[in-house]
Amino acid sequence: MSNHANVQKRIYDLEKRTAKFGEDIIKFAKKIPVNSVTQRLIPQLVGSGTSTGANYCEADDAESNKDFKHKIGICKKESRETKHWLRMVAAAVPEFIDEARLHWQEAHELNLIFNSINNKLKNKDK
Repeated sequence: MSNHANVQKRIYDLEKRTAKFGEDIIKFAKKIPVNSVTQRLIPQLVGSGTSTGANYCEADDAESNKDFKHKIGICKKESRETKHWLRMVAAAVPEFIDEARLHWQEAHELNLIFNSINNKLKNKDK
């Protein structure tokens, strides 16, 4: 496989991975019982969890390096924010802690990936 094809495959895999992550967050959020606490947490979780993939798609279609870097930065923030909301859901609904932990792990891995991309872009600018 050529280097370009390898890069394209990785890009596609990350697009697919972030989309699946958003889908998994939606499915998880639908299971969470709605009460005075979770009614505030659920929209935040769904927002950040689905935004990660949406912003990656925008980064992939960026019109400039500056735009790409900005969108990757948003992906980094949204994946980190999703970790926060998953932690809050686990605190609010302890019976969901194991499932929240699984989604937290994926959010963490995505955050590490976007951090790595972001750091490479920073080093490239130097």
